Amino acid sequence: MKPAESLRPTERPAALLRSLARTLSGVERVETLAYVALSLGAAFAGALAALLLVPLVQPGQALPFGGVLLDPQRSVELQAAAFAAATGTFALLRWQAARLGARLVGRYGMHLRRAVHARLIEAPLGSLAEATSAEIANVLTHNVELIVQGFSALQQLLIAGVSAAVSLGFAFWVSPPLMLAAPVLGGLGLLASRAYGREQSLVARQYVVDMTRLFWHSEDFPRRLRHVRSFEREAAEKASYGAISERLCHGYRRQLELVASGRLVLELLAAAGIAALFVLAHRWRGVGQAELIAVCLLLGRLLPYLVTTRQSFQQLRSAAPAFELWQRYVDLAPLHASAAPSPTGASGAALYIERMRLTPPPGGLEIGDLLLRPGELTLVCGDSGIGKSSLVDVLAGMMAPEVFVARRDGRPIDFGAYRALVRHGAYVSQEVRPWQHSVRECLRWAAPDASDAMLRGALADVGLDKRLAESPHGLDTALRGASSRLSGGELQRLLLAQVILRQPFLAVLDEATSALDAASETAVLTALRRRLPQTILIVVSHRPGVAAIADQCLSIGSDLVATVTAKPRRAAVAAGSPRPVE
Repeated sequence: MKPAESLRPTERPAALLRSLARTLSGVERVETLAYVALSLGAAFAGALAALLLVPLVQPGQALPFGGVLLDPQRSVELQAAAFAAATGTFALLRWQAARLGARLVGRYGMHLRRAVHARLIEAPLGSLAEATSAEIANVLTHNVELIVQGFSALQQLLIAGVSAAVSLGFAFWVSPPLMLAAPVLGGLGLLASRAYGREQSLVARQYVVDMTRLFWHSEDFPRRLRHVRSFEREAAEKASYGAISERLCHGYRRQLELVASGRLVLELLAAAGIAALFVLAHRWRGVGQAELIAVCLLLGRLLPYLVTTRQSFQQLRSAAPAFELWQRYVDLAPLHASAAPSPTGASGAALYIERMRLTPPPGGLEIGDLLLRPGELTLVCGDSGIGKSSLVDVLAGMMAPEVFVARRDGRPIDFGAYRALVRHGAYVSQEVRPWQHSVRECLRWAAPDASDAMLRGALADVGLDKRLAESPHGLDTALRGASSRLSGGELQRLLLAQVILRQPFLAVLDEATSALDAASETAVLTALRRRLPQTILIVVSHRPGVAAIADQCLSIGSDLVATVTAKPRRAAVAAGSPRPVE
């Protein structure tokens, strides 16, 4: 996974447009065509309204086309009514196009968020090893907003392009001589639109990088604040956050300055072009005053788009690095999960892992002669950084090992079959904190069909019933309310209650009881083993009290040699187990 700073600049806007187009669904493409049709209709109605102004501004002057529609001999009332009808049609079509465009932008943002979140949910853990949580949070939130703004800017450019094409077409129809300068003005406008483009791309790219750093500073703020204050580093944190904020301020300011500079160039070119048209009209024989007024009205319709066009180009350039970051995560290969086993086939039998090799850690970790029986607890212990997390990731079926030789009921199984068995599992780590609003929501997330009595029973098993009995809200106690906030140990108990309600085939507790004292940890783990007689319990812990209640201990030494030690009763069972044959 590359860091955000290494994103390659998008050299051609056309490549970004093609990429954006590929992310549209079939329905969105159909609605985009409808949006184009409405914009085209609005452009025609607006151009027609400009032409219908000519006989009102210059009575008696006729244009060289139009017939009955632009007949200067009609009454002023009929001319005004025709102008009002064309203008009203233009307003209605533009309003309808704006509504459709808003729906498109909203749905497009929803599609982007769902797509990248779904891919992250499905991604193998190994592919996220080098990704920071701050970058992922940025991809799921602010980064998508930049892409949506770029998509909205693309809509504005589409409207500007259609309106310009229709207005210039009508102007050329009215007076071809006056439009001889159009190619020259168009070329100058294109150069103006590309002015400062490279700097804008660099500024936009740095903006995405700095926003990721800002997310990093904002992560887990309450616990981080305690750390900062204890080291008396408040000033350093303010300075660091302030430096990032200053860079964001400079980037945002520079983006607006570049937009203003580009807009100035376009407006100066427009002023020079319209002035040149007046001079050309007076010098060129055969150009009538009505034609001059019509052309100026048609071109005058395009002046408001000069302001938005430059800003739209800038938003597209800002969207380019954001889209590249989004695309990098969407392109992650999904984890191919096997079909879930039947409930009857997933319980009761032991798993015997004869040999398993995994990396990391560097050098690899070998595991052998590991017997996992439902209703029994296996303790995993070893120094920090020795490979315990990688081991339990493999045991939980979330990461594939290099070598896997195992049996179940005397029959060999590959890792795909093993992953299917442990799919109905539960994994609780030390760092996880409940993100739901209340205790009830947290427990129902794990067991949607559980009754209130089942929820209270699970809370009693983990020793959290008395704490909630003191709260007037009971199961609806808020997890983050100032008056009812649960402590770190209580939050861990709540997550363990989720495990009880889940009734998993295999449960992994990666230091999930670290916030409890030794006696409470032993009591909770004993209750879990009693309530989960068909569950294989794997617990990562450094405390000796867990070893006293464990059925076997898997110790990883500093030399990356794993040793499995079983209790006497357990050892006798293991000795009588049939050994698999490779």
